[in-house]
Amino acid sequence: MLKFSHCVLVTRVGGFYELYFEQADEYAPLLNLKKAKRKASKGSKKPAISMAGFPAYQLDRYLKILVQDLNKHVAICDEFVNDAPNRAKGELQYVRRVSRIITPGTLIDEHFMDPWENNYLLSIHVDPKTLAKDKAVTKSPGSSNVASVLNLPRTEVGLAWMDLSSGDFLTQSTDIASLPTAVARIKPREIVLDSIFEEAEHSRIVSILQEDGHIITFQEPSSEPLTVKDWIPMLEDVVDDFDPANFTPCEVAAGGSLLHYVKHQLLGSRTRLQAPVRHQAKDHMSIDKNSLRALEIRSTIRDGTYEGSLLHSLKSTVTKSGTRLLSQRLSAPSMSLSTINDRLDLVEELIEYPQLRQDIMSLLGHTFDSLRLVTKFTYGRGDADDLMELSKTIDTTFELFNAIHEHAISRNAIPINTDAGTSETRRRQCMSALERRFDLKGVLELSRRVQDAIDEDALSEYHRAEDEQAEEMSELAQDTLGREAGEEDLKNMPKRIQPKPHTITGSFKSATDGRDDIWIMKRKASPALQRLHMSLDTMAEAKAQLEARLRGEMDVPSLTLKWTPNLAHVAHVKGKDVSRVTAHFPKSLSSSKSTRSFQVPEWTQLGSQMDETRFRIRNEEQRVLGDLREGVVRNLVRLRRNAAVLDELDVACAFALLAVEKHFVRPILNSGTSHNIVGGRHPVVDNSSGDQGRKFTPNDCILDEMERIWLITGPNMAGKSTYLRQNALISILAQTGSFVPAEYAEIGLVDKVFSRVGSADNLFLDQSTFMVEMLETAQILKEATPRSFVIMDEVGRGTTPEDGIAVGYACLHRLYHVNKCRTLFATHFHALTDMTKDLDKLACYCNDVREEADGKFSYVHRLKRGVNRESHALKVARVAGLPEEAIAIAARVRKQLKGD
Repeated sequence: MLKFSHCVLVTRVGGFYELYFEQADEYAPLLNLKKAKRKASKGSKKPAISMAGFPAYQLDRYLKILVQDLNKHVAICDEFVNDAPNRAKGELQYVRRVSRIITPGTLIDEHFMDPWENNYLLSIHVDPKTLAKDKAVTKSPGSSNVASVLNLPRTEVGLAWMDLSSGDFLTQSTDIASLPTAVARIKPREIVLDSIFEEAEHSRIVSILQEDGHIITFQEPSSEPLTVKDWIPMLEDVVDDFDPANFTPCEVAAGGSLLHYVKHQLLGSRTRLQAPVRHQAKDHMSIDKNSLRALEIRSTIRDGTYEGSLLHSLKSTVTKSGTRLLSQRLSAPSMSLSTINDRLDLVEELIEYPQLRQDIMSLLGHTFDSLRLVTKFTYGRGDADDLMELSKTIDTTFELFNAIHEHAISRNAIPINTDAGTSETRRRQCMSALERRFDLKGVLELSRRVQDAIDEDALSEYHRAEDEQAEEMSELAQDTLGREAGEEDLKNMPKRIQPKPHTITGSFKSATDGRDDIWIMKRKASPALQRLHMSLDTMAEAKAQLEARLRGEMDVPSLTLKWTPNLAHVAHVKGKDVSRVTAHFPKSLSSSKSTRSFQVPEWTQLGSQMDETRFRIRNEEQRVLGDLREGVVRNLVRLRRNAAVLDELDVACAFALLAVEKHFVRPILNSGTSHNIVGGRHPVVDNSSGDQGRKFTPNDCILDEMERIWLITGPNMAGKSTYLRQNALISILAQTGSFVPAEYAEIGLVDKVFSRVGSADNLFLDQSTFMVEMLETAQILKEATPRSFVIMDEVGRGTTPEDGIAVGYACLHRLYHVNKCRTLFATHFHALTDMTKDLDKLACYCNDVREEADGKFSYVHRLKRGVNRESHALKVARVAGLPEEAIAIAARVRKQLKGD
């Protein structure tokens, strides 16, 4: 516990994992475990030891609580068979050592890991000397409590992150001001920093990360930092296009720190990560952390849940890894016209050929998460179930390849329609390129080997037996929870729920103490297995003959040759036959009122031979399993390449299905700075409106060199915020490679999306709503470029009307004259429409309320050119249920203020 003092230590003891001392006191209540006291040895004056435990088969359940819910590091101390020479010296049969340290960012195959999201571990490197030189802890002027990252210098920051469960490994260079945006996009489960950042002078970096709720782990810097060449042993055997010169010194330092941390947590287990990919900001649209939240890309603002987000609305993906790819693309849309059009070409092809799309989606439904499957084998953790799932995925991949190949052949056989022009040619080229990305050489042979070796029916039977044992262990755990009475209580347990002796794979006892043999490997999996099974069959026949002979010689029909844990190989008789056997075997090994057990030398010898054969079969099965594991690792690169193609197909099929069902259109992307949307809709609200029986009102949005800024006025609840968000989301969807919810869309590439919509207090940093709003606004005014897309809603609302109007005008002035970007600016400060009349490229638009003769009203969501100077706030207040007396007072005051 001293060596792993930073961890919760759980120790394997037989069929249980246990916690001791103060950790049992602290975590037993949190884990809902019953705490017990174990007395010291007789005569000892030492105090009783606190302890708590849970059945070993429930390890994942408690790891989830400790690692995922409580964000703790857990050290797993397992049992291992001690070697024979040491045991001869009087040492223990089993030795215990920590086999792995599990942290939030180092999950590999734990069942509680979210299959729909990447589990990223991120390392951040900033040269401390540079930090000190640049005085990066500068506070905002006039405030000791507020520190904006925008006031920090452009100090270079190196990022490196990986997902151990899939083998993804990426790097990026950024700066401190852009760090929150990069970290929000990556969404790491754990961040690793050098321990120097615990010092007060560098605390600003930590504060930037902690204010967003990130889990930070500090580690001592390595005495010998890893270079790029040191990365290679931890990568795939075949690494294409890996040039160390592509990475900056800060990225190399971050990557070295990350790999150093992983090696320490895995305690020497080898990793085989994918070749590092350098994320370059210029290749991707930037969506800052505020916009990711405000636009509800991956989760909703109100409660942070997945349901109701853009990702949830678009998720028609079939596979888990496809969903992860979709999330990545929505968080970092492409800036490459060729990449975007390639994706759109594939989506369009799948729309034009619905049967192909249906076939692909059906086949994808029969695949497994191969990226995470193959990565398990690189850690030596893959089992027979994983091999079967991988084999089925390989076979399905071959079927997918054939479907695409046949489609490509049939398409190429038809002459290109001249009216279709280059679009038809591009789509055909897209399908041919996709077909060439499959790499099936070697993997089909691996699949055949797996299916020839593993007996799937026996594997199912094995799991049924495991489930039965788990039920017994659960019953046992309830009866002996806490083990307050110690070993004596365990001895008095009913026989049927006593725990089976602890088994270690590969030990002789574990191979022979189960009489009902379930062999997961087919007999013909290897020549040795075939010979061993033939020998075991011969011995089983000899046992049957011996049993029959003894019954006949002694006239004892109930005699059976058995094996028991306590008596080993014995002859067992019962009932009236007991008296007949006594003449042949006067001395019994055990007896009861109705049964008796005897030793038969012939059976003892034969049974021992059978046990030895079973042991050799188990060992040979393990050897065959090991060979198959090595086969997976040898084909690692090919398997990962094929998995990437399946993910690409999954996302494309999801986009195609969405386009068909929701009537999306293909956007036209260009290198200009226009935003020409006709009949645009909000992809999430439009969806929910249909579900609720309401019809969504489409709206146009034409931003170009003639009108670069739209200043939007209108009543509360008329849909201004929805309109702002929908246009930002349409740009994001288009550059992700999806069709968009509109009748027509032509969009100039957007380098950055900014959203100042819906702020709230930040009590953690002692920031008011207005301060949060100003911080977000400051970022937009400093960072937006002529290629950016900005939406701003009700800027200045959190202060006096005079100050709010002044701030609003200042924002519009800078956006118009300095940033010169496409902007949608919604406000209730109607004076702004008068103050901006001299801005030629700013246009005013509004929506309205339709009032009926009976006093009822409805919203007119359609935007029109002009200014609406009525916000109709009292109508909204009445709908919300304000007392009529309060509304009457408000109306009277409003009339007085207007001077009516």
